[in-house]
Amino acid sequence: MDDSDVTPKNSDFLNLFEKMLLIRRAEETLAKLCKQGKLPGAVHLYVGQEAIAVGACSALTNQDWITSTHRGHGHFLAKGGDLRSMYAEIWGKREGICKGMGGSMHVADFSKGILGANGIVGGGFAIATGAAFGAQLRGEGQVALCFFGDGAANQGVFMESMNISSVWKLPTVFLCENNGVSEFTVSNTVTGGKLVDRASAFMPAIIVDGNDVLAVQSEVKKAVERARNGEGPSYIEAQTYRIHGHLEAEEAFLGGGEYRTSAEISAWRTKEKDPISRYEAYLLASALASAADLEKIEEQVTAAVIDAINYADAGQDADPALSLTLMFADQEA
Repeated sequence: MDDSDVTPKNSDFLNLFEKMLLIRRAEETLAKLCKQGKLPGAVHLYVGQEAIAVGACSALTNQDWITSTHRGHGHFLAKGGDLRSMYAEIWGKREGICKGMGGSMHVADFSKGILGANGIVGGGFAIATGAAFGAQLRGEGQVALCFFGDGAANQGVFMESMNISSVWKLPTVFLCENNGVSEFTVSNTVTGGKLVDRASAFMPAIIVDGNDVLAVQSEVKKAVERARNGEGPSYIEAQTYRIHGHLEAEEAFLGGGEYRTSAEISAWRTKEKDPISRYEAYLLASALASAADLEKIEEQVTAAVIDAINYADAGQDADPALSLTLMFADQEA
């Protein structure tokens, strides 16, 4: 673990753990409920990648922007999004963060700087670049961070966004969550060369251990500082692994086939590789937390997830008429 740039307060370290654990437990709960047929649609879960969202968002403020992906629950919660509102949205309820009209792949909260998850692969590149351009024009020191997967890096808009961010020295941070798979395809079978080499032609580019929350935090802090100082964009490639499938119940899509083995998945669940287990061991070994501290956080997180489920279950179904009134900025909901 690299904690060189982290303020040495126990509460800061414990907050990182709590957010990672909240994402993990919230996603595991969705997996269970999906298999029970209790969700109105598919969900793409973030299990195994929690250190990236939490490490990155801990280096940002509410005024900074993020753009997300179809696997966006972790980004939403790490940036301060409300679990109750997110669950209600996934349940398709009026109490949802998007009034139940966006669903799992479109959670957003502008008040927290969350410009939205996106069902379009690579859809966040241009949005983040535009937000960074707006931030530069306002001159208020905002930064726009774009989360994306290695599969999205093969979209042409990736190069276009890096190019314009570089030319105009926009405060953009490109954060690639390289989990080695693109939907149901092993990435190295469809991607030529190294992604970091593509980015390095435009901006400072680095690879980081994406399962080390403090390492991610440290590198994003450096990139954010560069951006705020007017030095332009940065690229960070966080290497990680997606524990769950592309989406829950993906077996129905695979038809008996497989693109990775159960042994490979199990290897990434070990205490040595799992981001939460690794960080928990670090906290205990460094005397930054006791077993009782971590147990208390587990209890609080469990209670929060149960509360969010009850809140979503009790909500009102989304109003279909809203589809005619939510398309444009000046229309009333």
